[in-house]
Amino acid sequence: MGIKVAVLMGALGPERQISLDSGRAVAEAIRNAGYDVIEHDYKPGHEDILDDESIDIYFLAFHGEFGEGGDMQDICQKRGLIYTGSGPEASRLAFDKIAGKRAYKDAKIDSPRAFFIEKTKDLHVAKKNLAGKGNKFVIKPARQGSSVGVCIVDGLKDAITAAEKCFQEFGPCLIEQFLEGREFTVGIVGEDVLPIIEIKTENTFYDYHAKYIDNKTQFLFDTVSDPETIQKINSTAIKSFKALGCRDFARVDIILDSQAKPNVIEINTIPGFTTHSLLPKAAARAGMDMTRLCMRIVEMAKNRN
Repeated sequence: MGIKVAVLMGALGPERQISLDSGRAVAEAIRNAGYDVIEHDYKPGHEDILDDESIDIYFLAFHGEFGEGGDMQDICQKRGLIYTGSGPEASRLAFDKIAGKRAYKDAKIDSPRAFFIEKTKDLHVAKKNLAGKGNKFVIKPARQGSSVGVCIVDGLKDAITAAEKCFQEFGPCLIEQFLEGREFTVGIVGEDVLPIIEIKTENTFYDYHAKYIDNKTQFLFDTVSDPETIQKINSTAIKSFKALGCRDFARVDIILDSQAKPNVIEINTIPGFTTHSLLPKAAARAGMDMTRLCMRIVEMAKNRN
C-alpha cells in the first residue's frame, strides 16, 4: 500500500502494560492489512522516532496521562505529524475528569454531580457542601485512566478520608455522587455509533481488575429493547463526543439511572485494543473486525491531510 505506520505505545505510568498490549494488537491488525508497520515503545524525552521521515502516520496507542491526555498530541501537532485520534484540546478535556465535567455541564449533558478537590482547602469545603447529599460516593483522580485510583465509599466521613488519600497520591480528584443504575459503553468510529454494550461485573464496579483480568465480567449486547432508550443512549454518546471536540474514535461510558436517563461518566479517546477491550468488541458486532477497525482509523488520519 506504500503507507508506513508507526504504532506508538508504552509511555510511563500504571497503564503502561495495557498500552503495550493494545499497541501490539493494533500493529498486528495493521500489518494484516498490508501496511508497513513499526512497533515503538515510546518514552517521553526519547523522540527520535518522530524524526523518521519515512513514517507517514503515527498510530497513538497510549493509555495514561502523557500519551492520552494531550501531551503527545501536542508534540505531534507542533511537528506537523499525521496521527490518529483526537487533538490536544479534546484529549485534555476527555482525560481530565474535572475539565470534562465542566464541558458536559456547558453542553447540558447529564453527568453525576461531583465536588472537585483541586487544592487542600477544598477538602474542608467538601465536608460542608456534601453534607446530606447522599451516603455513597465515588472518589476519582482527575487525570488517571483504566479506573486507576478509583474507589467507592459509604458515608461522607470515609469519602473525605479517601479523597484526601487520593489527592496526596494523584493530585486533583473528584468526590462524585454514586449513581445507581445500569452501566453501558458506546463506541464511536467516525460518525458511526457502534452497538451498545452493557457491562456487568461481580466487582463493586467496573474497575481495573474487571476491565483487564477478570474473565467473569460480562459484556452484553441487545440488553436494551426499548427504541426510545436506545436512541437516548446513542444521542448522549454522540453529543458528548462532539461537545468535547473528539475525532476519529472514542468510547463513551454511561450510567442509565433509575429514571432511564443517560448520564455520561467519561469519554475515553484512546480506548483499549486488548482482548478484553470494548471498542473492538462493539466494532466486531457491527461487522468490523480488528483489521478493518484499525484500517479505518488510519484512513481517517490520512484523509485529514
